[in-house]
Amino acid sequence: MADSVISGNDVFSHTCLGASDLAASTKFYDAALGALGIKNMGPFGDTCVLYGKDKPAFLVLKPGNGEAPSSNGVTVGFAAASAAEVDAFHAAGLAAGGTDEGAAGPRGHLPGAYAGYLRDPAGNKICAYAFV
Repeated sequence: MADSVISGNDVFSHTCLGASDLAASTKFYDAALGALGIKNMGPFGDTCVLYGKDKPAFLVLKPGNGEAPSSNGVTVGFAAASAAEVDAFHAAGLAAGGTDEGAAGPRGHLPGAYAGYLRDPAGNKICAYAFV
């Protein structure tokens, strides 16, 4: 079950999260996702930044309708290779302007789950999970 929880690569083509301040969000995601080996693949126009390992899969963008980003109830989870990678993700995200939404550590709801939760500068909730 643990593998199926973190490997949905064959289900989604990409995920988007809105950002009010694209520069602040880029700084945050460069740090937090960089700790997971996910890189900034550059801008897509002047309102979107692409992230991925070998292809764009996560997009941070200003909402196309001009309204404020809103993600209440949404969490985007990133796969981590180890508990140490989760720790690095959480620490890097906090240092780059994110806020703590759940310290890195074991989670009791899934066997071997280790996760850390953050809110990005726009208030989106993200996490990193490893199964150890």
